[in-house]
Amino acid sequence: MTSSPPHATPAPRPPAPHTQLSADEARRIALRAQGFLGTPNRKAGVRGILRHLGAVQLDTISVLARSHELIPYARLGAIPRKKVEDAYWAPDPTNPQTALAPTTTSTPHPHAFEYWSHAACVLPVEEWPHFAFRRRAYRSRPQWNHDLPPDAYAQVIKQLRTEGPLTATELGGAKRTSEWWDWSGTKVAVERALMYGEVVCVERRGWKRVYDLAERAIPATLLHDELDDTECLRRLVRLAGQSLGVGTRADIADYHRLKAEQVDAVIADSGLVPVTVEGWGKPAWADPAALETPPRGRHRTTLLSPFDSLIWERARTERIFGFTHRLEAYVPKPKRVYGYFAMPVLAGGHLVGRVDPAREGNTLVARQVSLNGPRAVPAVAQALLEAASWVNCTNVRVERMDAPDLRTPLTRELAQTLS
Repeated sequence: MTSSPPHATPAPRPPAPHTQLSADEARRIALRAQGFLGTPNRKAGVRGILRHLGAVQLDTISVLARSHELIPYARLGAIPRKKVEDAYWAPDPTNPQTALAPTTTSTPHPHAFEYWSHAACVLPVEEWPHFAFRRRAYRSRPQWNHDLPPDAYAQVIKQLRTEGPLTATELGGAKRTSEWWDWSGTKVAVERALMYGEVVCVERRGWKRVYDLAERAIPATLLHDELDDTECLRRLVRLAGQSLGVGTRADIADYHRLKAEQVDAVIADSGLVPVTVEGWGKPAWADPAALETPPRGRHRTTLLSPFDSLIWERARTERIFGFTHRLEAYVPKPKRVYGYFAMPVLAGGHLVGRVDPAREGNTLVARQVSLNGPRAVPAVAQALLEAASWVNCTNVRVERMDAPDLRTPLTRELAQTLS
């Protein structure tokens, strides 16, 4: 018996009768699809979470931890941070496609690669063929923000081929000045090669990208599997539907930052099925597997990164949870409402508040806490204590609260557990 390659899009199922979902059913389907409802597959670990979500967003901000570390933590609990990094970048001996590199190098392939999806994301290496449409689009792009100096591109490729994986600094410099945007010619060249797919980011080292040639880093079976645009889009729409459980066209397009017309062109044969969701007011599609059984099981109580795929899209978050979420890190401090890196608190399948955290030595500081009423107090305390333990803090201190009358109940709840 033969099996389809891991990147093959399953054959669409016959159209199911049009399904009507209540708003509550849609919310629970979304939570299960994102790994927050039911018992997670702990054996699969971080790699299982990455494959399940299809993309994990990277970001420079680090408060409790970087966002790509917070994503598996929110679903699996207190995994050692080094294990998270290793799970993304180290070779996966259980995956036959990534276990061994070509015999010319005998170097194992990484489990994941970094590329542009929803934003800069960690992606499962087996999804490499499905971003061919984006690599082709970059190759045909007429204008760029940075000019490419003559010979810089060829020099970068030559150096990587000779010396192996390198950071931009090791290649000859990332910036010409201290300004964040003032890239050196080398940085321009290697980033262009990354977008074209000739170069791959195979890990982050001290938050610097480590670049290698795609011919060395990507298994040959994936590297040369150049799918046409329709096949790529069909797969990514299908993946987005599976990761969301249920979503509107805008939700599905946003997941991997596709255009609405790209979704429209393939959604009919993507395998997703049309549904109507109470209160949404727009057509929606669902993963048929998500409709087969009612979502049941244990809910996670946790702090969420603002870059978590559960709450990526603000309109979707408001529609599903009745919760307005906005990252304020780039908002001038006097205009912030909830804080620099306010993290929504998920409990019982609902978003019940926000915490803007910081660390001072062994203390996790809740600089600002916003609660949706007194019932949220135990959940917020639980989320704070688990996060503190994860980052090796032995104390939690609450500074400001939007509802001062809830300060005493929250500090009492924290004290009882800490003692």
